[in-house]
This record gives sequence, structure tokens and C-alpha cells, in this order.
Amino acid sequence: MLAYGLGDAGTGLAATQLGFYLFPFFICAAGLPAFIAGSLLTVSKVWDALNDPLIGWLSDHTRSRWGPRLPWMLSAALPLGISLAAMWWVPPGTTVQRTTYFAVMAVLLMTAYTSVNLPYAALSTELTPNTAIRTRLNAARFTGSILAGLSGLIVASLVLTDGGGGYLAMGRITGSIAATTTLLCCWGLAPYAKRAQRPVPKNEPPMQQLKRVMANPRFRQVLGLYLLLWFGLQLMQVVALIWLVQVVHVPTNLSTWILLPFQIAALLGLQLWSNLCNRIGRVATLRWGAGLWISACLLSMLFPPLATDPSLLQLLPLVGLIALVGIGAATAYLIPWSLLPDAIDADPSKPAGLYTAWMVFGQKLIIGLTMSVFGSMLSLTGYISSQGDCNGALSFVKQPATALLAIRICMGLIPAILVVLGLVVMRGWPDRGAHLQASAG
Repeated sequence: MLAYGLGDAGTGLAATQLGFYLFPFFICAAGLPAFIAGSLLTVSKVWDALNDPLIGWLSDHTRSRWGPRLPWMLSAALPLGISLAAMWWVPPGTTVQRTTYFAVMAVLLMTAYTSVNLPYAALSTELTPNTAIRTRLNAARFTGSILAGLSGLIVASLVLTDGGGGYLAMGRITGSIAATTTLLCCWGLAPYAKRAQRPVPKNEPPMQQLKRVMANPRFRQVLGLYLLLWFGLQLMQVVALIWLVQVVHVPTNLSTWILLPFQIAALLGLQLWSNLCNRIGRVATLRWGAGLWISACLLSMLFPPLATDPSLLQLLPLVGLIALVGIGAATAYLIPWSLLPDAIDADPSKPAGLYTAWMVFGQKLIIGLTMSVFGSMLSLTGYISSQGDCNGALSFVKQPATALLAIRICMGLIPAILVVLGLVVMRGWPDRGAHLQASAG
């Protein structure tokens, strides 16, 4: 459990920092217009999506004494750390030159990210056939991910006081952590990966693979839930820092610290929902978490701006709201991945890498395209970038009312609708009752 929990620390750290800070980094430290920043996120996510089926297929067909997954994780650990650090450097030159650099680095980073994360995610199905243990493995996975993300936010809060220089220092520290935790995971899992279930590879073309997985009704439900919940979570992460500074008027020196309650609450929520899954079932747990999340989204949309130089007492309602978002959103980490093994088990060949790849493919592709729309929407509504004049993570710039409304909608209304749709998708799911299986085992 400890070794498996370390496996998502590197990629979880990368995902948290990229999710919260990359868009603000582009429009502040790098001085890029919002529509270019959104387009770069699209390049990152679309390539991340396109390489998923390829790496999943290659991983399923890899042969080694440690199984098919660990060689990929081991070989990509150092490239992940190096590219994560390089992503936060602002090169000299024109806007076109900086944009080209960031596009190339995004491709390299996402290739290394997928080479670690996708084989690692497939292991949760292959290490054991027991549903309760699989749920515990996924809880350990996302505990490691959230703890790493929390450490990443602490690092960011400490070093993001020097604009682009602070971002580069953050990248160097977190890149080192990402590479180290991935290598430790490989070392700890090696004895277990040797004995894990192996996929039965089939030489299927991509379209045949897609037909195969989409013919699985359980997988269609899990995929729909994952796309909706994870898109809502990722959208809130991208908007969060902008919402705090430009809409709620949190001082720039406090904005990065205000994000910490989200990670802490998500970590606590993960333990809560994991235990509840084994008591009342996974889908019933999803309904409880989704209810909290929807309420928090709607409150976020309506939250008023703070007074100038707010006191600690005035900040408490905001901290409580962010913590409520974290507790509810923890279901997006745990529930879809704990349900995925059920869908894989319904396929006689049990190609975990294939199902994992197509699940993540759909999620990243939709998020990537939507991030481009989000950046374009900010530009169309008159959002004003900082033009490289960066005080901390993001500088306050007086924005037009249309841009502020767009930010509020993206922070509250859209995620709430997505979570509601996720609940609709899961109607009729034949939850096998992990809590009952655990008792029987």
C-alpha cells in the first residue's frame, strides 16, 4: 500500500501544480494572452490524450521479469522530473518564440507523465482481484497524490514571491520530488508486480479497440462519470487562483495559501469516502459526496468580494467554502477509479492497460478542448492579462464585469451541472457491494 501510494505522488504533484498554476503562469509570468494560454493547455491535453492509447497498447505488450508496467514507469521517472522543472522557465524572445517553447515542453512533459501514470493506474486492477483491496489501493493512490499535491502547494506558497523566478524554483523542487517518488514506487512494487495478473494482448487496430471497450456497458457508465466529474474538478482548478485574486479580491500574498484547505479537505474526504464505500457501497457514497460538491459549487458562484486587507475572521467563510469543495470533490478522485476494475472484469481478456488508456484518453481530450474554449471565453469577455508584470503567482488587475461573470460561471455553475449529470449517468449501476464482498472475504 505504501509503495503503491507513492506511485501517484509524482504525477499527482505535477497534475496539481499544472492544474492550479499553469494558466496563471502563462498569463502572468510569461505574459501570454488568455486565448494563447488556453490553446497551450489544449495542446498539452490533446497530446496527453492521443498518447494514452498508444502507451496503453505498448504497455500491454511489454514483456519483462517485472511485468509489463514497471519498465515504463522506471524509464520515464527522470524525464518526468526534468520536463516538469523546464515547464516553468520563461525563455527570452517574442510571444511566438515563448509559445513554441511551451508547446514543445508540454508535449515532452505529457509523454513522460503518461508513461508513468497509465501503467501505474493499470496495476490497481492487476495486483489483486479483490474489490475491497482494489478500493484500498485506489485510496492509497489518491492519498499519495493529494499529499504530494499539498506539498506542491506549500512549496508554491513559499517560493512564488518572485514572479517567473519563483515559478522556476518551484519547478526544480517539484521535479526532483516527482522523479524520486516514482523511482521509490518502482522499487517497492517490484516483488508484487512479478506475481501480478498479466494482460492477454490482442493485436487490434485503434478503432477496433474503441469498439471493443465501448461495447462494454459498464465501461460506458464509468467513462461517462469520469469525464463529467474530472472535467468539473479540472475546470475549478484552472479557474481557482484567478477567481480568488480577480473576483474575491484575496491579496496576492495570501492567494496561494488559501488553496491549501482544498488539498487538506480532499485528503480527509478521501479517507471518509473510502470507508463509506465499504459500508454502504460506492454509488451511494458518490451521491453523498456529489451533494456536498454541488452545494459548494453554487456557493462559490455567489461568494461576494472581500473587503480590502481582510482579517482572519473575514477569511474563515472562504476557507470553509474551499474545504467543502475539497471534501466533495474527493469523490472524483476515488469513485470512478474504484469502479473501473468492475468494467475490466466484464471483459474476458481483462486488458487493464487498454481500458485505462481509453478512459484517460476521453477525459484529457475533452478537458483539452474545453480549456481552449475557456481561454477564448476570457479573451472575448475582455479579460486583461498581467503582461509579464507578476506579483507573486498572479497580479490583481481590474477586470470588466463580463470577464468576472465568466469566471464565476466557470467556478460554480458549470461544475455543478457536470456533477449532476454524473449522478444521472450512474443510475442503474449494478454496484456489487464492496462492503459485502469485504465481509464475505
